[in-house]
Amino acid sequence: MEGARERGGAFHVPVYGRPDDLVPLTPDRMRARFNDRLTSMRQAAEGLVPYYTRGQIDDGALAGRGLELLYLDDAVELYFMQVQGSCAVRFADGSTLRLTYAGKNGHPYTSIGRLLIERGELPSGAASMQGVKAWLSRGGALMAENESYVFFRALGVDEGCHGPLGADGVALTPERSLAVDASYHRLGTPIFVTAPDLVTPEGAPFRRLMIAQDVGSAIRGPERGDIFFGSGEAAGAIAGGTKAAARFTLLLPKD
Repeated sequence: MEGARERGGAFHVPVYGRPDDLVPLTPDRMRARFNDRLTSMRQAAEGLVPYYTRGQIDDGALAGRGLELLYLDDAVELYFMQVQGSCAVRFADGSTLRLTYAGKNGHPYTSIGRLLIERGELPSGAASMQGVKAWLSRGGALMAENESYVFFRALGVDEGCHGPLGADGVALTPERSLAVDASYHRLGTPIFVTAPDLVTPEGAPFRRLMIAQDVGSAIRGPERGDIFFGSGEAAGAIAGGTKAAARFTLLLPKD
């Protein structure tokens, strides 16, 4: 994405770092398992209270606290950056900064695509990342219904030089790294993924040995996963339209 280090002109959408009053209640790697409840709270004078929702944060609940890492020019792009959990931002001087997931406000994740299907705004076949993004670009008020909000941290040059990091701190490998529900699968587990209806660029069904290296709030269940296709627009186009039935075969140590 394009961004700016200082607010100005078209760049007015802040990307926030993790607040110091965010108190986790459950293991962050298990956020899919606990997505039906609050997983973090806010430390207030009267004790622990629910953290600010997406709508409250968008309305300025965190403004003026020095949490801004940088600024984007599109709130919808920020939303999908939060769904993806990482991003490389390019500045006007040609430099780049890679951001990675640093925590969330603890509210359950709600799929905007599912809401659009349920309300008849989009047919299920059009609820890809690209389809949802196009719908939201006409007016982003619906984003507030997903009260979950993701915070980021900036990666150093050495830490982010090999690409985005997974939940175990290892750089992800295109078409080999898999995000899973860590309440079922230990990170680092080799998983052979078979998806007959998912066709590779070579025209063959997707059958590939992958490594469980990441997690996500929406990735819930023993045979649900998210394939990392790489960085850039071409990879994003593939990832945004990928939805297929799959079978997992786990390779586990004999002991």
